[in-house]
Amino acid sequence: MALGKLLKLSAITSALILAGCGGDLVVNTNAGDNASVGGGGTTPPVTSSCPAFATQGSSLAGVSATVCEISGTLTSDVRLTADIVWSLSGKVTVGNDNSNSATLTIEPGTHVFGKSGADYLVVARGSKIQAIGTAAAPIIMTSVNDMLGLSDEESAAEWGGLVLLGKAPTNKCDQANLASCQVEAEGEAGPYGGNDPEDNSGALRYVQVRYAGFEVIPDNELNGITFAGVGRGTTVEYIQVHNNLDDGVEFFGGTVDAKYVVLTGNRDDSLDWADGWQGRMQHVLIRHNPNDTKANRGIEADNQSGNFTATPVSKPQIANLTIIGNNFDGEDDSEGILLRAGTAAELYNVIVTGPSGMGECFEINSDETITNAGNGEIVFRNSILDCAEPFKNSVDASGNVTLNAETWFRAQPGNMVTDALLGGYIPAPNSPALGNGYNVANNVDPWFDNVNYIGAFDGMNDWTTGWTIGLHPDDDLAACPAGTTAVNSLTGRLNCQLSGDITANVTLAAGADYVLNGRVRVGQDNQNNATLTIQPGVTLYGKSGADFLVVSRGSKINANGTAANPIVMTSVQDVIGSPTAAGQWGGLVLLGNAPSNKCDQSNLANCQVAAEGDAGNYGGANWEDNSGVLNYVVVKHAGFEVIPDNELNGITFAGVGSGTQCSNIQVHQNVDDGVEFFGGAVSCKNVVLTANGDDSVDWADGWRGNMQFVIVKHAADGAKANRGIEADNQSGNFGALPISNPVIANLTIIGNTFDGDDDSEGVLLRAGTNAQLANFVITGPIGMGECLEIESNESRALAAAGSLTLTHSVIACPTEATKGTVDANTTTEQWFLNQPGNSFAANQAAVLDGIFTIDTTTPKDMTAVSSFFEAVDFIGAVKSGNDWTAGWSVGLDD
Repeated sequence: MALGKLLKLSAITSALILAGCGGDLVVNTNAGDNASVGGGGTTPPVTSSCPAFATQGSSLAGVSATVCEISGTLTSDVRLTADIVWSLSGKVTVGNDNSNSATLTIEPGTHVFGKSGADYLVVARGSKIQAIGTAAAPIIMTSVNDMLGLSDEESAAEWGGLVLLGKAPTNKCDQANLASCQVEAEGEAGPYGGNDPEDNSGALRYVQVRYAGFEVIPDNELNGITFAGVGRGTTVEYIQVHNNLDDGVEFFGGTVDAKYVVLTGNRDDSLDWADGWQGRMQHVLIRHNPNDTKANRGIEADNQSGNFTATPVSKPQIANLTIIGNNFDGEDDSEGILLRAGTAAELYNVIVTGPSGMGECFEINSDETITNAGNGEIVFRNSILDCAEPFKNSVDASGNVTLNAETWFRAQPGNMVTDALLGGYIPAPNSPALGNGYNVANNVDPWFDNVNYIGAFDGMNDWTTGWTIGLHPDDDLAACPAGTTAVNSLTGRLNCQLSGDITANVTLAAGADYVLNGRVRVGQDNQNNATLTIQPGVTLYGKSGADFLVVSRGSKINANGTAANPIVMTSVQDVIGSPTAAGQWGGLVLLGNAPSNKCDQSNLANCQVAAEGDAGNYGGANWEDNSGVLNYVVVKHAGFEVIPDNELNGITFAGVGSGTQCSNIQVHQNVDDGVEFFGGAVSCKNVVLTANGDDSVDWADGWRGNMQFVIVKHAADGAKANRGIEADNQSGNFGALPISNPVIANLTIIGNTFDGDDDSEGVLLRAGTNAQLANFVITGPIGMGECLEIESNESRALAAAGSLTLTHSVIACPTEATKGTVDANTTTEQWFLNQPGNSFAANQAAVLDGIFTIDTTTPKDMTAVSSFFEAVDFIGAVKSGNDWTAGWSVGLDD
C-alpha cells in the first residue's frame, strides 16, 4: 500500500513537471462509471480563462481545459462552470459564519478537485451551495489523482471533502438559547447550530464526492459529506460518496432530508448520525468495497456521545435502504446496523446482507437505546436480514443479556430473516423483498414515495444508472482483459478471444464481447487449476459447433449475473442479428470430482470417466466438490454434434458436487438435452428450459441433487422435442450404485405436438432410477405424447415399493396422460392416483394461464425434506405475482 501511494505521488510529480513543458489536461466528459478527467475521451476546447475570484492553476498533464484555483473565503456569489476544471487550495469557505453570506453555484458536469488532504470545501452558516447536476452530467468533487486517472478501487483520503454548516438545532446547543449556539465542526470547518429547523443551505443534486476523507487535523478525518446543523430547507437528492477514508455521510443534529443516496467503498461507517438529527431518508444504497477493503458499519447511530439522553433525541425516519457488507475483518469489521448512545429511529423496508465473513448485521447497544427499543421510540419493520450472523445481543458488564436482538426484531411487523435473493443489489423477480414493503407515504409521512417493496430498488428500475461510479462497468473496454486476445469485431464493439487451456485466473469484464475458439478449457483436469470469472452482462459466443466451454475438474467458473444483466452464452448468428437455430455452437460443460456410479466405488479417488463431446474426465470421491457459480446464465442455440452421434447438451453437469451454486439458469433451443446430470450432487433452483430438441432435464449415473422451480416448455411451433424429463440410473447396469435419486419440486412441463421418431412427452423414469418428485404440473396440447411413464423392472419395483414417488401433482394431457404399468396389478394411472395429492385435469387451460399455475392442488411442504427447498403455496414452477423468470429469460412468450 505504501509503495502504491509512493508511485502515485511520483506520477503526480511527473505530471506537474510535464505541465511546465506545455502539457494539457484532457477532460473526459463521460458521465458514467469512472467518469473522470484524464484517460482519454473527447477533448473540449478551452473556452474561458479564470474569473476574478480564482487564479490560474497549474495545468496537469493530459488536460486541455483551463484549471482555475479557488482559495480562502468567498464573500460574494460565484458560479463554477463546466468548461473550467476547478482546484481547491486549502480550506475554501463559502461566506463567513452568518456574515458576508454568499451562494456558490456549480453547473452540471463540473469537476472540482483537491490536490491534497488540506483541500476541502465548506459552506458556512447563512451561505448556500447550489450544486445541481443532472443524471447525464453529474457534478464531481474528487482528487487530483482521479483527475490524472491514478485513483482506483483501493484509493481513499486523497483530499478533504465537503462540509455543510447550518442553523438548525442540535442537542449540543443550550436548548434555552439556540439562537446563540455555536458548535465547532470537525476538521476546524467552523461553527454550526441554531434555532431554525427550516434553514436552507442550498441544494445538492446529482453530486459525487470521491476519494476524500483526509485527516485534516490529528485523529480528525473529514467525512465525504458532513451535514452539521443543516435544515430541511436544504435539498439533497442523488448524491454519492465513494471511497471515503472516514464516514460516507454524517449528520450532526439538524433536520435535513435526503433521497436517492449511494454510499460505496467507504472505510468507516457509511451512514452516521448523532447529536439530535431528525431528518428523513429514502432510497439509500450502501455497499462496502467488494474487494473486502476496510469497512465498518452500514449505519452507526448515536444520540450524543457525551450525554445519551440529551434532547432533542436523534430520531430520523429512513425507508428503503439496502446495506451490502463485505468480508473485511479488522479492528472494526464490516457490519450492518448499530443503534447506540441513546438514539431513537424509525427504519422501514430495509435489507441488510453480505457475504459469509461479514460481522453482525443488527445490534442495539446502551441502556438508553434499549429503553427506546422497548417503548416504541425505535421502529424497525418490514425488513430483511440476510446474514451469516444476523444479530448481536446487548449484554451488561456481567455478561447478562439485556436485549435479545433476534427476539426483538422478529417481534416487529413484517420482518424476515431469509435470503433476500439479490442479483448484485437489485432484487430478483422472486425476491421476498418485492411486494412486502410498508407503505410509508400513507402510514408515516407523505414526504416519502409510495412503495410496496423492501430495500432501495423495486426489482425493475436502477436509479443509480448513468451518474454513479463503481457500480456499473464501463460501456466499452479500452483493451481486452488479460488471458484473452483482441480479434476482428463481429459485433461492433471490442471482441476478445478465448483459446485453448486457461491455466491462470481470467476475468471477462463487461464492456466487450467474448468469442470461443475451439474447445476452451478452464484448468487441466485437477492440475493448473484456474477460475474463469464472467461479469454480469457479458456475452460469450461461439462461431461454430467446434466452439465450446469446459470447466475441468479442480477448476471453477464464477458466472454470477443478475436479472437485469444476465450472462449470455450464444452463437455468432445471435449476436450479429442473423437467423438463429439449434446447434450453432457447442455448449457449456462442467466436470467435477463428485462420485458417479460409472466409477469403481472402491477406488473413487482415482475415477476418470470420459465426458461426452471429448470434453475431458470427471468423477471422484468428493460429493461436496465445488465447480463454482452459475447464476443468471442463459445458454442459447447450442448442442452441435462435436463428434459423430455425440451432441453436447446446453449445460452438462458431470460429476459436479453439491458445493457448486446453480440458480437462475436457462437453456434455449439446444439440439440435444437442455441440462443433463451425470452423477454428482449439484442442485439447481429457478431453471428455464425452452425449445430444446431432445430431453429438457436428463439424469443418469447416480445423480443425487435437488431442483426446485423448473419450467420446461417445448417449442410453441411444434418443432422437434422429446421428454420433459428422461431419467436413468445407468444404461449399462440398471442396479449400479449409488442409484440416481434426485429430489425435484415445483416443475412445470408444457409439451407440444411434435410427432417423430421421438415425440414430445412428459416424464419418463427408467433404467433403475429412483426419485422423489412433488408439486408437478404436466400438460400440453392435443397430440402430445404420453405425459407419464415408468419403464424398466428396476424403476417399476422402486415405484411399487413406495421409494420412487410423484405426489401433490396434476397431469392435464388430453391425448395420453399415462402409459404402461408399475406391476402386474397396477397401471401407471392407478399408481399416480394412489399417490398423495395427485389428480388429472382436462387440458392445459384448466391448470395454467400461460406459464402461471392456476390449478389449486395443495403443494407438499418440501422444507421438511431439505433446507434447499422453499415453502410454497402453489404447484408447478411459477405463479402469478411471483414471476422469477421475468426480465432475464427468453422464449417463454412464444
